[in-house]
Amino acid sequence: MFRRFGLAVAAMALALVGSGGAAVAVVAQPTAPSAPARPSTGSADPGRDTRVPAVLDVAHRGASAYAPENTLAAIDTARDLRATTVEIDVQRTRDGELVVIHDTTLTRTTDAEEVFPGRGSYAVADFTLAELRRLDAGSWFGAEFAGERVPTFEEALARLARHRLNLLLEVKSPDLYPGIEADIADTLAEHPSWLKPRPAWKWPRLTIQSFDWESVARSHELLPDVPHGLLGLVPAEDVDDYAWADQINPSHTVIDADYVELVHEAGLEVHTYTVNEPDDMRAAIDAGVDGIISDRPDVARRVIAEETAAVRP
Repeated sequence: MFRRFGLAVAAMALALVGSGGAAVAVVAQPTAPSAPARPSTGSADPGRDTRVPAVLDVAHRGASAYAPENTLAAIDTARDLRATTVEIDVQRTRDGELVVIHDTTLTRTTDAEEVFPGRGSYAVADFTLAELRRLDAGSWFGAEFAGERVPTFEEALARLARHRLNLLLEVKSPDLYPGIEADIADTLAEHPSWLKPRPAWKWPRLTIQSFDWESVARSHELLPDVPHGLLGLVPAEDVDDYAWADQINPSHTVIDADYVELVHEAGLEVHTYTVNEPDDMRAAIDAGVDGIISDRPDVARRVIAEETAAVRP
């Protein structure tokens, strides 16, 4: 059940490997930088570490400790930090376009109040895509990100595919957007590579999750071959009732090894959020979780490598 194989094994996995007398570093994961830095947006690095972690590392809202959340810059940074999977949030504009943003209002992460002073509502659902295109979604995080925009779902899919990153998609507040599950399914059907199974790959290319479990059920009916996750803590006595899903993804603060084992016995995985401190990551790994969702994917990868044996596809 538990994935700890001992620090001795981890040390061997991360050790310098000698080849003909020359030492070659197998893995060199950076710790979190003290200040965010804008990443390169070039094509995938052929020298990138492609090892598949034994516990999945998920970059929360992109690498949101280092770049403005839910932007293409955050996805680029996740790639530069060697993340395996990126979590983003999807909502819908007034004119029916799917966009990537976490809050249901625009005030925290954009300059909507400056660009549109005196609007009666700053809800995402009350703005058109053309209006969202006028907003700066990066300056709040750092001057170097000035001009970052709220991306469309399709733009995010394209950037993720370019970087060969997996996607954990959260349907945000679907009660505000009736039919959004069908909109997502239709968009994915236009980009069918996201729906193709990869049986030889350890982690799925696409997973869909939400705190609204009825929405998850609707999405699962539309996309039965795509893994689906229930965000939040399903009561222990109800876990078997949700065996139709693939994951239960609670906060790391409310789970222990017994709960993770119960979920596993029901045939589901546990991917826990939002885990940013190394000690909390180690505790989650010790509890047997399948994935760690973190604002600091570089730290998550390093801790996972230290605590488990990395494997290749």
